Amino acid sequence: MEYGQRLIEIKDRIAAACQRVGRDPDEVTIVAVTKYIGADETAALVEAGQQDLGENRLQVALPKLDALAERAPGVRWHYIGSLQTNKVKEVLQRFHLIHSLDRLSLAMEIDKRARALGITVPCLVQVNVSGEESKGGFAPEEVAAFLGHLAEMPGIEVQGFMTMAPADVDPEAARPVFRGLRELRDRWLAEGTAPATATRLSMGMSGDFEIAVEEGAAFVRIGSILVKP
Repeated sequence: MEYGQRLIEIKDRIAAACQRVGRDPDEVTIVAVTKYIGADETAALVEAGQQDLGENRLQVALPKLDALAERAPGVRWHYIGSLQTNKVKEVLQRFHLIHSLDRLSLAMEIDKRARALGITVPCLVQVNVSGEESKGGFAPEEVAAFLGHLAEMPGIEVQGFMTMAPADVDPEAARPVFRGLRELRDRWLAEGTAPATATRLSMGMSGDFEIAVEEGAAFVRIGSILVKP
């Protein structure tokens, strides 16, 4: 099956999920996780109409970033993995959005580098809603204090929050996690804890993205069902 047909099927499933809860499908962005494929296949995916691409390791992403810089200048790259502070400078210059702002030391480095470059970096704060030790991000009760620190960092624009659900064969098992992040976001916005820009939620992957859409995801990170053979 070609990428174009896979994208159509995924978009149809997103549209159906949106219809079930009264959302506009245009509110949902597919981030294609391209870590599984090389530069040529990534270019084919872009030619099929996919403009938002996600990578979780800079060294794996760089050959694709370089190859597509001229072939597909309109691509928006999303950094979706744990980011080491020594990779921050290069990531800031190459990626559209960081989904995984997960610690104060990283925020300080992003802010420092952003101010040196004269830019503001869009970021999502990673929240460990499930409480699993294997998952990164802040515990929900830690987020308010972290957002207070971010308010003093002009190089960072908080655009929302990201979470990962536990792996489970039943997609419905992810619903409490996704709903939990939405409810936390709503509370933080209502209290003024989060800035007004922090509305977008990145949650849901190939196995549970429809549940995430029903619970308010703005970004769904789709890998295996789109790009694997």
